[in-house]
Amino acid sequence: MNSLTALADPTRRRIVETLARGPLSSGEIAAHFDITPPAVSQHLKTLRVAKLVRVHAEGQRRIYALDKEGVDEISNWVEQLRKFWADKFDALEDALRK
Repeated sequence: MNSLTALADPTRRRIVETLARGPLSSGEIAAHFDITPPAVSQHLKTLRVAKLVRVHAEGQRRIYALDKEGVDEISNWVEQLRKFWADKFDALEDALRK
């Protein structure tokens, strides 16, 4: 699953937004949601596969954080869209001035 497909789900978007504030354990992430911890784990797995989050162990706890690689991929895609539309709007402005 690619990063944009992973973010199509609102729960996964909220998990990413939550992790944007800093790393959390899976239990701390689950506390933010009205779904079961196993459901949160499935969302975290999808986000890991999409390279949007990474995980490391601290004793028995699994700590999740945003993965720079996947976040950069989305950022680059958004920047390409911005450039595309900026060029189109610049061309429209030029055409309207003529």
